[in-house]
Amino acid sequence: MRKILIIGAGKSASYLIKYLLDKSQSEKLHITIGDLNVENAKKLVGENSKADIIHLDVFNSESRITAVKNADIVVSMLPARFHIEVAKDCITYKKHMVTASYVSEDMQTLNNDARANNLVFMNEIGVDPGIDHMSAMQVIDKIRDKGGKMILFESFTGGLVAPESDNNLWNYKFTWNPRNVVVAGQGGAAKFLQEDQFKYIPYHRLFRRTEFLEVENYGRFEAYANRDSLKYQNVYGLDQIKTLYRGTMRRVGFSRAWNVFVQLGMTDDSYTIDDSANMSYRDFVNAFLPYSPTDSVELKFRHALKIDQDDIVWDKFLELDLFNSNKMVELDKATPAQILQKILMDSWSLSEDDKDMIVMYHKFGYELNGRKHQIDATMVALGEDQTYTAMAKTVGLPVAIATLAILNGKIKTPGVQIPITKEVYTPILEELETYGVIFNEKEVPYLGYNPLNI
Repeated sequence: MRKILIIGAGKSASYLIKYLLDKSQSEKLHITIGDLNVENAKKLVGENSKADIIHLDVFNSESRITAVKNADIVVSMLPARFHIEVAKDCITYKKHMVTASYVSEDMQTLNNDARANNLVFMNEIGVDPGIDHMSAMQVIDKIRDKGGKMILFESFTGGLVAPESDNNLWNYKFTWNPRNVVVAGQGGAAKFLQEDQFKYIPYHRLFRRTEFLEVENYGRFEAYANRDSLKYQNVYGLDQIKTLYRGTMRRVGFSRAWNVFVQLGMTDDSYTIDDSANMSYRDFVNAFLPYSPTDSVELKFRHALKIDQDDIVWDKFLELDLFNSNKMVELDKATPAQILQKILMDSWSLSEDDKDMIVMYHKFGYELNGRKHQIDATMVALGEDQTYTAMAKTVGLPVAIATLAILNGKIKTPGVQIPITKEVYTPILEELETYGVIFNEKEVPYLGYNPLNI
């Protein structure tokens, strides 16, 4: 019996656990799930005898080490900053490890030890990062294999609501960590390549510089730039590429409205607001507007942002109940970003019947035999319910498939790595297709980079 330890049974673990339990009989697996809160794991496992559920505090070295020693491979679904102690244990006790998180500097320092012990430390094997890497490299490698030269690569991902649950004017709800949405784009200018030139978009301009995308059967989207589009330039072997851009997808109109929060300063997370616990939502908005003895908060808001009363953007803010004097912030010493997050969660939290959606869009431009070509690839995944979400599917399934592939020796190159090689992405993408995670590729006329949008 081969033993898998899963640390963390949060929102992204449902498909991961189901996949491994479904394979437990045929693959001779026994799964141990460790978490501080075991109730969610119990719901996911049910009465299945192929799984044990244990209370596990990752900061308790004794129980953590015991759990790692008893496993053949460890899957860490913890927040990224907590992986490193687990990873060190995996080195000490010679266990493979899988995470969906970005490779941290601390994790990278373990590369030589992992190689020396012939251990696979697979990271960034979720959706973004993860499926984006694999689907991109599969097409890039195909282009190279036939002699093509990459000249453009654009990649976009969005976590959104499914069409049947899209029932607010923003066309958006929180399908994952709300904080990441509120503070998105901060910490420096967005950086990308356009026709061999470095381009930068400062935060205060980020949400007014969008690219428009059309996904068959799902309509139109917009995308704003990620902070560093060049992070994977060398990793993907795109050192000579002319245009390289990565972005986040939203429905059209979201970014224009969100930019209002940015311009007012409501997304700032660098300072706290005095007496925030006793503020109403209306007080919070008013705190960012000029004083007037006569004008209402609504009027000052519209004048400051140059929003006409018949503008759909104005209706979006009314829908959020921003100007309610009876709803209280109730957060002590809160930052503007924390208060905004609370307000938005009133309107953007998923209801029990809501379903989510993951959308991914890649553009590949290349030269072959003196001509320029373009391939567009799109993927849409829809959630089933609040447990088996699209986010959990596209994060958990790649993690699960990679875990089993490592156990079975199909992925065997050792070291700290991400899924960019054929050894890794070929079998995982093939199996993902059987679960409906399918990229639709089509040849389109080469359009290059659209400077009118960006």
